[in-house]
Amino acid sequence: MHSLSELTLSLSPFRWNITYARANPDGLFERRVIGVNGTWPPPPIEAKKNDTLKVHAINGLDVPTGLHHHGMFFRNTSYYDGAVGVTQCGIPPGDTFTYDIPITEQHGTYWVHGHATGQYVDGLRAPFLIHNTPEVHKYDDEYTVILGDWYHDEHAPLLDFFMSTANPGGPEPVPKSSLIYFSHNGTYIPGFNADASIKFEPGKTYRLRIINTSALAMFYFWIEGHEMQLIEADGTDLQPQVANMLAITVAQRYSVLVKARETTDYNWAIHADMDQEMFDVVPEELILNQTATIVYSDSAQLNTPSLVDAYEMSIDDTKMVPVDAVSVGDPYKSTELGVFFDTFDNGVNRAAFNNVTWNLPVVPTIFSQLSMGADAENSVIYGPSAEVIDFNKTFEFTVINWDAGKHPFHIHGHKFAIVHKSWNVASDDPELNPPRPTGIIANPLWRDTVQIPPDGGAVSMRIITDNPGTWLFHCHIEWHLQAGLAFLFLEAPTLSQQLVKPPTFMYDQCRKLGIPTTGNAAGHNSTTDFSGLNVGPYPQKLGWTPKGIGALFACVFSAVCGGLTIVWYALVGPKA
Repeated sequence: MHSLSELTLSLSPFRWNITYARANPDGLFERRVIGVNGTWPPPPIEAKKNDTLKVHAINGLDVPTGLHHHGMFFRNTSYYDGAVGVTQCGIPPGDTFTYDIPITEQHGTYWVHGHATGQYVDGLRAPFLIHNTPEVHKYDDEYTVILGDWYHDEHAPLLDFFMSTANPGGPEPVPKSSLIYFSHNGTYIPGFNADASIKFEPGKTYRLRIINTSALAMFYFWIEGHEMQLIEADGTDLQPQVANMLAITVAQRYSVLVKARETTDYNWAIHADMDQEMFDVVPEELILNQTATIVYSDSAQLNTPSLVDAYEMSIDDTKMVPVDAVSVGDPYKSTELGVFFDTFDNGVNRAAFNNVTWNLPVVPTIFSQLSMGADAENSVIYGPSAEVIDFNKTFEFTVINWDAGKHPFHIHGHKFAIVHKSWNVASDDPELNPPRPTGIIANPLWRDTVQIPPDGGAVSMRIITDNPGTWLFHCHIEWHLQAGLAFLFLEAPTLSQQLVKPPTFMYDQCRKLGIPTTGNAAGHNSTTDFSGLNVGPYPQKLGWTPKGIGALFACVFSAVCGGLTIVWYALVGPKA
């Protein structure tokens, strides 16, 4: 485990041997997990702005793996993005991949996690902090608060059932428990949930960096007896605003400033409650409410935790005000993505944008972008869930959530400006469906993960297309990504061919895994031949199809013939 000083002074690379380990963080069940260097949880990563982060990832598993440093831009280096099947083939068992990430543009609170076949659900996830020098806001000390849901079964069997005809309604696997734990100066503080605590000294101001590392669960977060001032969202510094409670969806990060009390008479509870609306069924044994402790004195009692009247998000995204104003103008083009869930024609519940469910391509998308020459500008070569966008423009995409559940959406390689949010696009009520702004928006919130309200809720986002490469946009509920709720943005493909140069060892690793690195999504140098590409399933066709009409005609014809035969037999048969 590396301390902050080791990384920032010597720039020592992190050596992550990704291995299986055993863990029982909730105290209820010991299970196999994916950890680092034989332990779990994987070590926190802390750096300073203008460092170069190097992570030597050694695959000690028996399956391919990869690491995604969530929220990083990877400018001109989208091959370090870590999305297996999209920006790399995966690290073969026994091989090493060095993620080399200059940290020149960004600071704030991030996290690193596996981005291959749901491995972060099994534990491959850790905080990743970038300290600004100096920080915009002043405080005496800081802690990182890690939240997450926790499963007792491994991801693979849970996914097999979730994506099966035995689960046609599509309810997601519900976690067995949740976790809250802490790190401080690059080291974990021992203890989980009720056994986890952080120390406060009277009169000091503390920054709490809060990360939701869940596969499914959103959390409501608040602190007894203390005021929180919201100062960061997904790496964007904010003008301080009082927040009584935060709703933190999957993959989001917030920072708050908390002023310690002046007395040490009591210790105080930190609450992290899972949002039960995210679960189709809440098992009786599932504890939704976890508490940790702020300790002023080891001899003090815990102030009796109180109940809240209702859960809330004190400050909506659209009301957060960045410290540094970055305006955004009108887009050169816009795309609308409608979220749908349904039982598709194979009997499996799938997720889809505009009724098209996403599947991994044969050729990882980055290699199609880099190998197809001028045809890389044609979005069709990447499969049915992709769009090519021009360089150095303002591009807008609107997600309309027609599903009954909330969905957290994340974009790779960018932050987006949130320019409009609706809680019901069909409503005439301006409170639920505010008018869209026009012209230049002076100071929108820029972040990388946003929650879209259910039942017709929508969010419009804009990005500046200044980062050539291959970028995934997806729901960060891991079960929904696996179910196909993803889309690809191919940014300036021909310019990417000049700027984006994957290291040779990446091609070697693809060969080891038997994965091609040239051609369209199906591996053919063609804009029309997609044989071998995994597409579908498709929405069920309702109403009368030609086959259905034919079958009905055959049934009716057979019934009529049978009836006539009976009549004939009754009238003529006995005499004959």
